[in-house]
Amino acid sequence: MIIIRHWGWYKMSKQRPTLLITGGAGFIGANFVVHMVNTYPDYHILNLDKLTYAGTLENVKEVENRPNYSFVEGDIADSILVKSLFNEHNITGVVHFAAESHVDRSIEDGTSFVTTNVLGTYTLLEAAKEAWGKADLLSENRFHHISTDEVYGSLGNDGMFSEETPYDPRNPYSATKAGANMLVKSFGFTYGMNIVISSCSNNYGPKQHQEKLIPTIISNALAEKPIPIYGDGENIRDWIYVEDHCNALDTIFHKGKVMESYNVGGRTEKTNIDVAMKICDILDRMKDDLDISSNIGSFKDLITFTKDRLGHDRRYAVDDTKIREQLGWAPEISFDEGLKKTVDWYVDQWTKVAP
Repeated sequence: MIIIRHWGWYKMSKQRPTLLITGGAGFIGANFVVHMVNTYPDYHILNLDKLTYAGTLENVKEVENRPNYSFVEGDIADSILVKSLFNEHNITGVVHFAAESHVDRSIEDGTSFVTTNVLGTYTLLEAAKEAWGKADLLSENRFHHISTDEVYGSLGNDGMFSEETPYDPRNPYSATKAGANMLVKSFGFTYGMNIVISSCSNNYGPKQHQEKLIPTIISNALAEKPIPIYGDGENIRDWIYVEDHCNALDTIFHKGKVMESYNVGGRTEKTNIDVAMKICDILDRMKDDLDISSNIGSFKDLITFTKDRLGHDRRYAVDDTKIREQLGWAPEISFDEGLKKTVDWYVDQWTKVAP
């Protein structure tokens, strides 16, 4: 086990309230870490991440030397490590992102998903209960669990998932996230822990791993490789820019009611083929500035339909009325604006490594 501590970590851990963020080197977690370090200088932000294939310290490089930030490399399922962090730091809140999250990988082998998403969540809950219970702070300090709209299953052409929609997971990934949700709720009901759960629609933006849909489309287009689209491309997802999601999480953590769940959405439903077409349109307009050697006409020519994924949910859409009306949150970045910013970021990364 490798533990990395940045300058001043011990002094801060004893004098400042510490917010433990798990999975803070991944896509959404890293964006949230940066947001919290910049927004709350009085918090000590402690980032715990296993640094698997989906996490990298490059994602948090911009804050790595900040005096209110520190990083620990480790596994959330390691009870000795997790308990030691609660003993060493004045942890007053947990925002729990850490999870295995790629559906295709869970279909191939769900073992790591059960270990991380279920056992890891339980390990964190137990450590928090033990630490906060001793100080009579179980109902004061907050445990915020980050979930997904995939726990609700699949929708038809109409309707949206609400916070009261029964869980109906359709693949090993979403099943483990649903299990984690139930564990978190059980600690609230049984022990009086101050828990809150949020479920979000599909995120996009900078720092997302290459295996996800939008980064795959962009990277394959730039490499002039086939752009794979599952099935007929008509699967529908609701998209939200990651910065808007981070603002929502900030709001829920600080203002959400105990034992409540909140859906976070962008109200921007798009079919996968529509997303691919929009990205290709953006890249086509940038073509003259890209070092593309072939005589490719349009990046749309690279779109290739492939065999559909097992258990591929047809449509997701969440009703986020609750967070909008009760907590006053709303997304600020339109899909077109966010998609252009996302493409620009990946193109910039590509130009840095292109031969």
